[in-house]
Amino acid sequence: MTDRTADYDFDLPQESIAQSPARPRDSARLLDVAEAGLIDRTMREFPDLLRPGDLLVANDTAVIRAQLHALRGEAKIGVTLDRILPDGSWHALIRNARRLRVGDRLTFPGARAEDVADVLELEDGGGATLRFSAEGDAFDAFLQAAGALALPPYIHRPAGPTSEDERDYTTIFSAHKGAVAAPTAGLHFTPDLLQRIDAAGIERRTLTLHVGAGTFLPVRAETLTGHKMHAERGVVTAETADAINAARARGGRVVAVGTTTLRLLESAVDEQGVVRPFDGETSIFITPGFTFRAVDMLLTNFHLPRSTLFMLVSAFAGTARMRGAYAHAVREGYRFYSYGDACLLRREDNQ
Repeated sequence: MTDRTADYDFDLPQESIAQSPARPRDSARLLDVAEAGLIDRTMREFPDLLRPGDLLVANDTAVIRAQLHALRGEAKIGVTLDRILPDGSWHALIRNARRLRVGDRLTFPGARAEDVADVLELEDGGGATLRFSAEGDAFDAFLQAAGALALPPYIHRPAGPTSEDERDYTTIFSAHKGAVAAPTAGLHFTPDLLQRIDAAGIERRTLTLHVGAGTFLPVRAETLTGHKMHAERGVVTAETADAINAARARGGRVVAVGTTTLRLLESAVDEQGVVRPFDGETSIFITPGFTFRAVDMLLTNFHLPRSTLFMLVSAFAGTARMRGAYAHAVREGYRFYSYGDACLLRREDNQ
């Protein structure tokens, strides 16, 4: 185990970064990081790698149009919504935050005149707490009129997100609005793939983790212990918790679709390995040396160098194993990041 951020760096050619998803979605490539070695597959083979009694858990969050252009008088202010807070206000990341003061009121081009936001709190580093005048369905309509998808910066859209992005950046599991970024492992699933999973006797459940704007922030600290993880809001229902515990009791494997699903499950599990219902925020930071108690297998995309997610997969499957898998993926032309291909990992102590 190493605490140096630089030890989680690797070279990635620019051409490896996917700018659009595979079509159809389940034609994406799948690197099976198996005990016997690395096996090149496609997502259509994914159901064949599961077995009756396993439980597949996916994140059913839905992406909102979180990117907003605001005005304070004549001053232009960039707003990226991060997460809703318990009192209904929003934590946001602000560009041109130096132009704001607590008590300022923001207006939004493209929205109704009555759709405004008040600045409740400002933080060092560009964070802010905002209270919007619109709530519920009116807030959804406001975002539809004034907002845009906050696509990751490595997806190049000089003119902004397209109508195709609106469809491509939505998973088949989407049900509960609140995420800034898509849980991208879920982008590979199609109705046909889910039907095959069901027919194979694999149970399915969902949970909700609203992915925040902090997911795009790099690790700037020189050490992992020096990095402060962003908080995200999540819900594990009693029904999902019971299904997971039953699967483990019968010898089935818990298969997490994406790092967001894994992070929430590992936030909800107790020291005895029992998953409890969960409704709150988690800022869990998973690094090598972490003891996994809830998840046995992980389906995930390929992540950024020096990112908390590459640290997570290194903790889950082993740092040396993941370095070898990523080097293979680069050599073999796998597509990286949100619109890229997938890999299937097994927990290192389950190899």
